[in-house]
Amino acid sequence: MINKTQKSVRLLATELLTRIEQEGAYSNIVLDQAIKKNGLAKRDANLLTNIVYGVLQHRLTLEYWLEPFVKKEKRIKPWVKQLLLSALYQLQFLDKVPARAILNEAIEVAKNKGHDGIRKFVTGVLHAILREGVRDVEHLSDKSLRRLAVENSVPEWVVAKLIKQTSLAKTAAILRTVNEHPRQAVRINFSKDTKEGLMADLKKEGFEFKESLVSPASLIITKGFAPTSQAYQQGKLIVQDESATLVVESMGIQPQDVVLDACAAPGGKTTHIADKLTSGTVTALDIHQHKVNLIVENARRCGVAEKVTAIKLDARKAAETFAPATFDKILVDAPCSGLGLMRRKPEIRYQKQPQDLLNLQRIQIEILNKVAQLVKPEGVITYSTCSIMDEENNKVIQLFLKEHPEFVSNRTITENKLKSDRDDKTLTIYPDDYGSDGFFIATLKRQY
Repeated sequence: MINKTQKSVRLLATELLTRIEQEGAYSNIVLDQAIKKNGLAKRDANLLTNIVYGVLQHRLTLEYWLEPFVKKEKRIKPWVKQLLLSALYQLQFLDKVPARAILNEAIEVAKNKGHDGIRKFVTGVLHAILREGVRDVEHLSDKSLRRLAVENSVPEWVVAKLIKQTSLAKTAAILRTVNEHPRQAVRINFSKDTKEGLMADLKKEGFEFKESLVSPASLIITKGFAPTSQAYQQGKLIVQDESATLVVESMGIQPQDVVLDACAAPGGKTTHIADKLTSGTVTALDIHQHKVNLIVENARRCGVAEKVTAIKLDARKAAETFAPATFDKILVDAPCSGLGLMRRKPEIRYQKQPQDLLNLQRIQIEILNKVAQLVKPEGVITYSTCSIMDEENNKVIQLFLKEHPEFVSNRTITENKLKSDRDDKTLTIYPDDYGSDGFFIATLKRQY
């Protein structure tokens, strides 16, 4: 018999998935809020997280499976669709949960949240799925966009763009990784500890980890939740993906540099810059005050607050505040689609459309144009995104260089010499390359 708390988990999952699809809510935020608000025990919180992330990761596959069973229904309420998808996910992916229990709870949610007609509809669909089974994606051509999209639950337009900018084989390799569990990486704060010292502290606390092949400043936590560690509370580590760590690593920060972090929140890269400074300073900008507060708090926790000045300011207006040629280095970690983070934020793939890339491109170029005059001659602007789409990456750099002959693109170099055989001067990390997030980094040097 399933207890009442577990039943509420299925209802919560249905409601959260509906909010994410209908309102564009962020999965991590609504999950955290729901777990705290409902006081869920660890087991139930894990189940809720599993269902929500599972449905998001496999949504297009689940919809493909569900379609034959609901095609006669002209209009299904959004929450009923999410209830069916979550039940189907559990039936196909959660082996430890009995099918009968999944059906009973879905029917109970339908009865309590809807009316008798909805209860009968949900009952009929789920019984038909159990009786007939789901159709295999092998019915689709193995070379079709639809097959790749359905198999990996990534929209066809994303698949098409990736094939165009890489190859069919590379795209298939990328797509195979986007539904994997994301790794938990941390960056060592050398302002507070050595690598050896931090590893010893984590071992004492019972954490298990391995060293990163991507960045010497990163560790991969394989057992334990980093933010609960004493090392985190003491500011000895920062939760940051390995690819994100490469950005500041590639900047060639000198101890005395005066640096601008133009799009800084929540401050992970700001504190990394500050970690490399002695007499230098970093000015961190964000357009929202609550995010500026996050930068300040992270700088304080990491013990680098005296090197950081955080200001509420739109980067596109930075030239109105700072004199030309003020900074030795500028980081533009630009607002982007986040499509390099599909593994970490599964809903993002459904919330973006092709036009969004062009809208973001305009903002990205505008920011670069506005901060260009603020870097000193011989200084460097580092441009980065957590996107793997060319419209936000290489095309932005090409457009910027066309308008700014005083800049050249230098080869982006990281400590571990990643992808050293690449033809491009820019560095694109795809999710399948090293198991880290998808990222792009360009190094732009001002000549005069």
